[in-house]
Amino acid sequence: MYNIILMGVSGCGKTTIGEQLADKLGIPFYDGDDFHPEKNVEKMQSGVPLDDQDRLPWLVKLAEQISLMNREGGGIIACSALKQAYRNILIGAPGADVTFVYLKGDRELIADRLSEREDHYMPPDLLDSQFDDLEEPEDAITVSIDQEPDEIVDEIFDRL
Repeated sequence: MYNIILMGVSGCGKTTIGEQLADKLGIPFYDGDDFHPEKNVEKMQSGVPLDDQDRLPWLVKLAEQISLMNREGGGIIACSALKQAYRNILIGAPGADVTFVYLKGDRELIADRLSEREDHYMPPDLLDSQFDDLEEPEDAITVSIDQEPDEIVDEIFDRL
């Protein structure tokens, strides 16, 4: 059983990689963005970064989803999980057995990707705030995003 949190800043490829990896592993994929309260989405759309207080209800919902995944045979969640404190909330779920996969990329590459993205509420202007909050994990599978999606998925699969 795999319970995976794909983490990293906005634009690193969490959704794309998560969907492909979930298909390869035969487990469900959940986009953490879908769990944000509407007020968080509105705040980000207006160009205001979320703070810890904004993120707490979202992280609690994701922790509940992780508990459900543990009971139902696994899954993958795409979630920025930028700070260690956030990751502690996520793995604090009862019975949580989670593997973090950090999709790592440099600011320039990710900014380029964000500038090409359409129909997403996270404006590219907030990328700096994401990097400012990012505490790179020490206990995760770290994968460079400077490669094709299928290569990233294969690398994660091999390292699991």
